[in-house]
Amino acid sequence: MDGGERMLADLLTASHLTSLKQVPDVVAGHAAAVGLHDMRIYMVDLQQGVLRLLTGRETDREIAEGAAEGAVPDIRVDGTLAGRAFQSVVPVRGGDAADGLCHWWLPLLDGAERLGVVRLTMADDAAALRLAESLAALTALMIVSKGPSSDSLARLVRTRHMTVSAEMQWRLLPPMTFANNEMVIAAALEPAYKLGGDTFDYGLYGEIVHLGVFDAMGHDTAAGLTSNLAVAAYRNNRVEGGDLLENGRAIEEALVEQDSSGRFVTAVLASLHLSTGMLAWASYGHPPPIVIRGGRWVTTLECAPGVPLGTGLDLPPRVCEEQLQPGDRVILYTDGVVEARDPSKREFGIARFVDFIVRHDAAGLPVPETLRRLIRGILEHHAGRLDDDATVLLLEWYGPSGGERAAKRLTGL
Repeated sequence: MDGGERMLADLLTASHLTSLKQVPDVVAGHAAAVGLHDMRIYMVDLQQGVLRLLTGRETDREIAEGAAEGAVPDIRVDGTLAGRAFQSVVPVRGGDAADGLCHWWLPLLDGAERLGVVRLTMADDAAALRLAESLAALTALMIVSKGPSSDSLARLVRTRHMTVSAEMQWRLLPPMTFANNEMVIAAALEPAYKLGGDTFDYGLYGEIVHLGVFDAMGHDTAAGLTSNLAVAAYRNNRVEGGDLLENGRAIEEALVEQDSSGRFVTAVLASLHLSTGMLAWASYGHPPPIVIRGGRWVTTLECAPGVPLGTGLDLPPRVCEEQLQPGDRVILYTDGVVEARDPSKREFGIARFVDFIVRHDAAGLPVPETLRRLIRGILEHHAGRLDDDATVLLLEWYGPSGGERAAKRLTGL
């Protein structure tokens, strides 16, 4: 075992009894012993606009906001070397350092989920870079494993006050990005700190991936409770083996039983067979999915809808199917995406929405980065404030032998 391998093994052993507060110092100490110096960990904020230094101190948030001694300014995701590493998900070389060393920025990834970046000062050679990438991967796993038991990380990645409804939604969500050799899933939501009734969910079982996008009536805490209940019922029945209509019925029953106020949820529930590319979906009063193929808008997946869930009406939707081709993108979204209006009351619109994704696909951007820029584009169109929640869930299917294409779509290379 060489020095790099031993360092990673020792760090893995140390991680079992390392708290999040200790992670920066513990990782930096092990890294320095093998020539990876001055390690700094930067976490991306909730809206993926800035990168904030994780110091391990209780005052991380105050340090990031410049309100404590030793403040380190945030690094913008757009227009910086650190941000380029985050956006492209590949290492980016920085400037030269003393003693023949140089600075590198490396993406911090939990699977396909972008957490932030790390900065290292090290030798400018391939062996050092490979070791640094392994160190960044292990660091990400440590942060993810320690995060749920620490409020420090949640405080660090927030730049403003969060409502109770938004707190519920973010705590319930699955990872914003997931990928394997056959597909990539990415999602985005706004307004991040004032989410009301929008949410999404997905889950993989064998060769089937299940997808759902939900939009509860209202924009308050009660709307968050309604959508949380809908997702819980969806997950429960899905895990029990329910099909699309059975899952919808379970949501309907849970909402009617627990909420007599008349609140309802619109939704699209879908499933994709990863080996065959057969997509099935059902709509409950919700905007239909869109399929993009070959860099152009192919079709809106119209299908006879049912009524929104929670109304108590026994009017189930039709289940429809569509055969996908490798490389197809399926997009589920809520109406807040296309109905966002600028100060002149002009809608963002379905055509602009699809064109945005097509153009950024042509530019070769990773799927998560396309959605990050989409949400920022919607916010700019609406002068930074949305009147309604906006949620996008995108699945790109590569086929059973699409591993190389999957890697390319995640890295943009």
